[in-house]
Amino acid sequence: MAEQALPLRRYLAANAVVLAPSYIALAALYWDDDLAAGPALVAAAGIAVVSIVLVQRYLGSLARFARFVSELSGDQEPVMPRLKFAPATEELAAAAATLAAGWRRQRASIDNLAASAQAVVDGLPDPLIAVDRQRRIVRTNRAAVALLGPMVADRDLSTALRHPTLLSAIDSLLVVGDGNFIGPDHATVELVLSGAPEVDVIAHARRLPRAAADGSLALIVFHDTTALRRAERMRADFVANASHELKTPIAGLLGFIETLRGPARDDVQARERFLGIMAEQADRMRRLVDDLLMLSRIEQHEHSRPDAAVDLDRVLAGVQDLLQLKASSRKVAVELEIDPALPLAIGDYDELTIVFQNLIDNAIKYAKPNTTVRVTARSAVEGRVAVSVADEGDGIPATHLPRLTERFYRVDTARSRQLGGTGLGLAIVKHVVNRHRGRLDIQSSPGKGSVFTVTLPAGTGRE
Repeated sequence: MAEQALPLRRYLAANAVVLAPSYIALAALYWDDDLAAGPALVAAAGIAVVSIVLVQRYLGSLARFARFVSELSGDQEPVMPRLKFAPATEELAAAAATLAAGWRRQRASIDNLAASAQAVVDGLPDPLIAVDRQRRIVRTNRAAVALLGPMVADRDLSTALRHPTLLSAIDSLLVVGDGNFIGPDHATVELVLSGAPEVDVIAHARRLPRAAADGSLALIVFHDTTALRRAERMRADFVANASHELKTPIAGLLGFIETLRGPARDDVQARERFLGIMAEQADRMRRLVDDLLMLSRIEQHEHSRPDAAVDLDRVLAGVQDLLQLKASSRKVAVELEIDPALPLAIGDYDELTIVFQNLIDNAIKYAKPNTTVRVTARSAVEGRVAVSVADEGDGIPATHLPRLTERFYRVDTARSRQLGGTGLGLAIVKHVVNRHRGRLDIQSSPGKGSVFTVTLPAGTGRE
C-alpha cells in the first residue's frame, strides 16, 4: 500500500492539538516562577519534536486505515495494513475486513439466488414479463424474447407490446387510490401477435401481493394458443368437409332411388344406368369411410414408434404389382430404381405399403399419358433411407404445397373427385410418416411434374 503525503493543514492542526496542553502547562509553570525560561524552552522543543514524530506516525496510520476501508468498499481485497502506532485503529481495520468479507459472501449468495431465479424463469416454457409499479419492464425470460424479440429493462411495456387492450388491463392492476390498489389483481386478454405467421396468445396478468426485491409488481404470462386454434379450425373444417363429401353421394343415391321407385319403375334401360351411377356413389362413400377409419386408426397410435425391420424393395415391388393394371389403363409406366445396397427400414410393413400405394397411385392419376412414374430408393445421410416418387404431370403451384397434407385439401377438386380421390391420401401419408419418425418432402413446379420423397430411419443391411 503506497504512502501518500498528508495534507499540511491537517498535519499542522493535529500537531497544534497535541502540543497545546503541554505548552499551556509549561507556560503556567513559567508564569508561577516554578520553571526558568531556559529549561522551559528546552522542554517545549523536546515535547515538540516527540509530538511531531508521534503525530506523523499516528496520522499515517489513520490514512492507511482510511485507504484500507475505501478499498474494501470498492470490492477489493487489500492486504491488512500495519497500524502499530494506532492499536485501536488496527482493531477497527480487522473488524472492517471481517465485515467486508461477510458482506461479499452475502452478496455472492444474493447474486447466486438471483441467477438461480433467472435460470428458473428462463426455464419456463411460457413467455413471462415482470413489470414494476410504473409499468416498466423489470425481468423477462428466454421464451418472451423468442416471442417478442429483445426487450430493454427499465423501458415501458408499450415499447415491446403495442396492444392497447393488454396495456389497459395492466394499468388497471396498478391503479392506486388512498395508498391501496383499487383495481382487480388479475386480468386475461386474448390477442394476436403480428408476424409471419401470426401467433394467437392468451395473456394472463397478475399483481403480486407486494413488490419483489427487484421491483416486480405484476407478472404477465403468455400462453400460445396458435396450435389449439388451428386444431379447432381443422376440426371444424374436417366436420364440414366430411359432411359435404358424404352428403353429395347420399343425396344422389336418394334421388336415384326415388326415380327408380317412380317414373323409371318400368324403364329397364334407365334402371341399369341409374344402378351403375348408384354403385359408383356407394363405392365413393366406401372409399371415404375406409380412409377415415384408416386415418383414425393411425392417429390413435401415432405416438407409438414401430420397430420392425422392413424390406422396402419388397414393399415397392408389391405396390407396383398392385397398381400395374391401373397404370397400364392410363398408359403410364412405373419404374423402380432400387439401390442394391439399400438397408432395411425401421417401420411397419402394412403402413409403409399404404404410404407408397397412396404416393404411387397419386402419381399415376396425375401423370400425363405415355410418361413414366419413377420410384427411386437409396440410402440417405445420418442412417436413413429415402424413397422418391416422381411423375411427369402438370405439377403443383407453390402456393398449394404447404397445405397438400391437410385433410380434404385438393388442388383441383373436380379432377380429384373425377379420378376417385377422397382428399385424405396425403393426410394418411403424413401421419404414417410422422409415426415412423420420418419426413415427407414435396417438390413441384407447374409443367414439370412433382417429386414426393419419404425419408425413414434405416436399420441394418439387407438380408
